[in-house]
Amino acid sequence: MKLLFEFIPRLNFVSSAEKVAGLVDGWNITDSAGGRPAPGGTAVACVLKQIYPDKIALPMLIMNYKGAVEIGAAALAAEAMNVDGMIPDPGDPPSYGNLIKMGENGSTQTLSDPEEILAYRRSMAAEGVKDYLRNTVKISKVKLGCLLTARVPAESAIERLQNGWDFCFFLRLEEASLPKLKQIAEECKRLGKPIYPYFVVGTPKNQKVLNMIGWPATTDMENAEKFAANLEGVVDGIIATCLGDAAGDMELLERLQKFRS
Repeated sequence: MKLLFEFIPRLNFVSSAEKVAGLVDGWNITDSAGGRPAPGGTAVACVLKQIYPDKIALPMLIMNYKGAVEIGAAALAAEAMNVDGMIPDPGDPPSYGNLIKMGENGSTQTLSDPEEILAYRRSMAAEGVKDYLRNTVKISKVKLGCLLTARVPAESAIERLQNGWDFCFFLRLEEASLPKLKQIAEECKRLGKPIYPYFVVGTPKNQKVLNMIGWPATTDMENAEKFAANLEGVVDGIIATCLGDAAGDMELLERLQKFRS
């Protein structure tokens, strides 16, 4: 299976990518994670795809920081540079300014009310952006992926995947959600659509981050290889991360080399 790395770009992203390039098959690239300005996910993906054309580049496309023109422009840049895919998602509320909500036809409105923002983030807004990129912007090469979560029934996740998405990421993988992942992955295999679960390893250094975002750890470092072995032949790849623990990331990637294919 493919070993992807969750990549959080900073100003030194080229040298940071170089440090792990020999250990990974590609990157899932965040897009101003947490609503704080950072090198944009699509821009970083375009650069990395130029440097490492044989690696997979899958940037997030966080919608609520961007209007319709910018969303289309980012997708066209990815199309031009042969970026493998993009994952539209409402994302975290922006640190500056108001959240932008975009409709399927490209219309936008700004939201400031916390309840409206929460409702938007929990909505299926990415479906409208998917259709906008395909039907209006005319994206044809870049694959579009969705986020599926263990919080919803497997049947609901499968129904969403069947709604025109090319691939998916799976959130909140842990021992308890492994059967649900396997059920969804079986349908993905039948449909020919890749699935990549986040493989979040808990360490002493990232407990505060895990608590802040409310995610469970998939496993700990000691059991990472054992858990990964359960995923061989089930998923197309995993997105490995220790969530900000740089030393842990390197140890994790080294431990997972045996599973690359």
